[in-house]
Amino acid sequence: MGNLAIIPARGGSKRIPGKNIRPFLGKPIIAYSIESAIDSGIFDSVMVSTDSDEIAKTAKEYGAEVPFLRSVKNADDHATLSDVVMEVIHSYKEKGKEYDNICCILPTAPFISGNKIKKGFEELISKKLQSVFPVIEFSYPIQRCLAFDEGKIKMVWNEFLNSRSQDLPKRFHDTGQYYWLNTKAFLKEGTLFTKNSGAIIISELEAQDIDTLTDWKLAEIKYELMLDYGKENTL
Repeated sequence: MGNLAIIPARGGSKRIPGKNIRPFLGKPIIAYSIESAIDSGIFDSVMVSTDSDEIAKTAKEYGAEVPFLRSVKNADDHATLSDVVMEVIHSYKEKGKEYDNICCILPTAPFISGNKIKKGFEELISKKLQSVFPVIEFSYPIQRCLAFDEGKIKMVWNEFLNSRSQDLPKRFHDTGQYYWLNTKAFLKEGTLFTKNSGAIIISELEAQDIDTLTDWKLAEIKYELMLDYGKENTL
């Protein structure tokens, strides 16, 4: 029983070649996820699910386990994170290993840390939730969003046309960093976002989607800013 960290990292990224092991400020980006999981001290195993021998080699160099390679079925563009997690659970079960809780940690999430992972776990356990993940507040109220309609710009929700931004309730979005899951609940629902989900709120400085090379550069800049901010607040 206990806790299992799953880091899904398939090969063959099209938009950023070699994305999961591409150097991020001096070391493969996947190393940040592996090291954070290990540093948290709450996992019985930290494993990487991959179809790539190169990624597997890098993962092992930074302390992760790669007990088996991912199936061809779950290594294409259509496989979801839920598919990958489900495969790992069943593969471990065949080996006689089962875990109470699972944390699916994205391989391109350098902003996470052992403490942030632990905070999510504490939220999961203390509030008896089925899943927990980090979220960020939208920087501008989504209630006042716009859309093009036949070449003209219009309010999506006209009822908020005259609303002041500060009067509108806050809304949040997933950061795509990690997902804590109660294994039994996940097996029953088959989704990372369960009926009994919780979240921890992080700042905009602590996350960055990385889908393009421009995103990558922005992530490196934000990461260094985050480190500088942390140093300033510990002086």
